[in-house]
Amino acid sequence: MSVNFKDFLKQPYPYYFKGKNLWILAALIFGMSMGFNYFFEPFVVYRPEHKFSYFWISMIHSLNAFLCVLLIIGLNNLRVNEDKWTVGSEIVLISIVLLAIGISQFLVRDMIYANPDNWSMRYFMEEIRNTFMVGVLFAVILVPLNYLRLTKAHLKTAQSLNSQHQSELFHQQYNILSIVTQQKSDDFELNPHEFLFAKSEGNYLEIFLEKGEDTNKILKRMTMKELESQLDSFPHFFKTHRSFLVNLQKVKQVKGNAQGYQLRLKSHSDSLPVSRGMVSDFERKFKSI
Repeated sequence: MSVNFKDFLKQPYPYYFKGKNLWILAALIFGMSMGFNYFFEPFVVYRPEHKFSYFWISMIHSLNAFLCVLLIIGLNNLRVNEDKWTVGSEIVLISIVLLAIGISQFLVRDMIYANPDNWSMRYFMEEIRNTFMVGVLFAVILVPLNYLRLTKAHLKTAQSLNSQHQSELFHQQYNILSIVTQQKSDDFELNPHEFLFAKSEGNYLEIFLEKGEDTNKILKRMTMKELESQLDSFPHFFKTHRSFLVNLQKVKQVKGNAQGYQLRLKSHSDSLPVSRGMVSDFERKFKSI
């Protein structure tokens, strides 16, 4: 059971907190928090302690949540690697945000409550507990809804891309290229029409070539950047992921999911990923070839 749970935590998960999505999320949290606190009063409300109306107290609590979401996730955006984001990463980030909100709610107690025990450990733990109770409720509502939204959007776009993609039209012939590697004895010739994709493995590249109905793999000592620079005249060779360079003319099917897209290629059984950060560029490039 524990092994399965660890595997679950390592599952890829879409990172959707950047740009306007972060502001939308923060505004949504503010609105939900304001409505939940003011109309439902989920926790004990002892009005004689209030220094001003409960509406403004609810507003302060909601504003705390809004600012913590912007601050914590905004800082995370500076260091996040979207390709490595997992279910576990998502849970940790949400927990850190909730902890920050709980601490901020404790720090403003003296401003809104006339209670001599405002700075006690009891109220500190109470604010943390209350924040996690409400936060987990919001997460249970928002996370599945967003996951379904992303899945639906990518499935719909994938269907559109597949319907527009007519691979039988690609009959252009190319000259054989001489590819230079890090070792002269390892240099090789490449027929661009046969190129399926390249996968980075440290300082080596696995290069997959289409040979009739089969796929051949060659291993060369070179970086992805070195190969890209020698193939930059082919706009349909597209880096879908930091570890994959793909010939989009060989794509047989685009499959959509919450993370983005998976590509099925001719003569190759495995699916290739399109990283979350490359989704928009991939859609534009795929439509143009």
